Amino acid sequence: MSKKLYIETLGCAMNVRDSEHMIAELNEKDDYVLTDDSKEADLILINTCSVREKPVQKLFSELGVFNKIKKEGAKIGVCGCTASHLGRDIIKRAPYVNFVLGARNVSKISEVLHKDKSVEIDINYDESDFAFKDFRSSPYKAYINISIGCDKQCTFCIVPKTRGDEISIPTDLILKECQKAVDSGAKELFLLGQNVNNYGRRFSGEHEKVNFTELLRRISKIEGLKRIRFTSPHPFHMDDEFLEEFAKNPKICKSMHMPLQSGSSKVLKDMKRGYTKEWFLNRVNKLKEMVPDVSLSTDIIVAFPGESDEDFEDTLDVVRQVEFEQIFSFKYSARPLTEAAEYTNTVDEEVGSERLSTLQDLHTEILDKNVAKQLGKVYEVYFEELRPDGYVAGRSDNNYLVKVKGSDELLGTLADVKITDVGRASLIGEIVK
Repeated sequence: MSKKLYIETLGCAMNVRDSEHMIAELNEKDDYVLTDDSKEADLILINTCSVREKPVQKLFSELGVFNKIKKEGAKIGVCGCTASHLGRDIIKRAPYVNFVLGARNVSKISEVLHKDKSVEIDINYDESDFAFKDFRSSPYKAYINISIGCDKQCTFCIVPKTRGDEISIPTDLILKECQKAVDSGAKELFLLGQNVNNYGRRFSGEHEKVNFTELLRRISKIEGLKRIRFTSPHPFHMDDEFLEEFAKNPKICKSMHMPLQSGSSKVLKDMKRGYTKEWFLNRVNKLKEMVPDVSLSTDIIVAFPGESDEDFEDTLDVVRQVEFEQIFSFKYSARPLTEAAEYTNTVDEEVGSERLSTLQDLHTEILDKNVAKQLGKVYEVYFEELRPDGYVAGRSDNNYLVKVKGSDELLGTLADVKITDVGRASLIGEIVK
């Protein structure tokens, strides 16, 4: 009989893809099948995130719950970035954990499963040529890793210490995986990397040197593929060639995540982001000139050490000018192993909370204004999810979540939809016949 696997994934889209890889490997090599009930699972995995403090705290509370409810003989494994960071300390704090597997060691999942108290957290381990077995959470779209690790030295970020140096996955492997996904029914591909538009900077062996723009061109030639998305491009690497390909290639969705982090050139320098406020706005303005209806999202950290009222006002100024459709905003949280964790010019907690509220209130005003403008517009929507009350949901080309009345017959199809009602989280419409 098949054994049952329960997996909880915290954090980013790369973690989602890592979980898919582990599910596929365990199914192929150890005959595990997924279950939604942790109480009946023979193996419980938590795939962790360490970008902020809260997910790390959540890990140990979750482990305690799973240890109480798991059935006799079930194993518990901790994977991902917090596993890379804490390693054997996880087992010291939670002795019932059977193994720890770092974010750069996903291909070893079947191996550590059979070695009790095994800890595999080598951040220099090279998985760029490893051919994972195949599993996808959705038949309609596919996540595709194009690189692993990160070479940036942002002073606030722990990721280089948990995912290691940046290595690009060989172009031929990426194209084969893309083709396989499209052949199995996916019409949309989502390319993943810490800095996707730095693709091609380093390969682990002798491979053809291809940059991100050329990779996009080659992927877009796949027959049957309708849409390409990617995350996250780094503002520093947004050269004109990349922006022009984004604008003119009809298969590239006209939404982009541009991580700002701060609108202050001084704070950006302290963060070691490699660009200024002026450069960021220059790239946005060029993009909007070429693609007027482009949808932009971003990440913003407030109250970074040394951030003054003037620095924060610079951030608000960028938000007003760009009018991001979505902002992932956080109050600065010192992370271990990072340079900024040693900074002593911290911002008062109450001031940080006020700045976060001010930023979020401003974005809500912008969102309400821009969402109202969507009424009556027509978007091509790719349907991929059934929702309650007889709705089917999908995304427009520029990433609005759109719902229409319908059935599962719409899943995996594209249709023009006229927007009849608007909200902050989603738009409602009718299919245009």
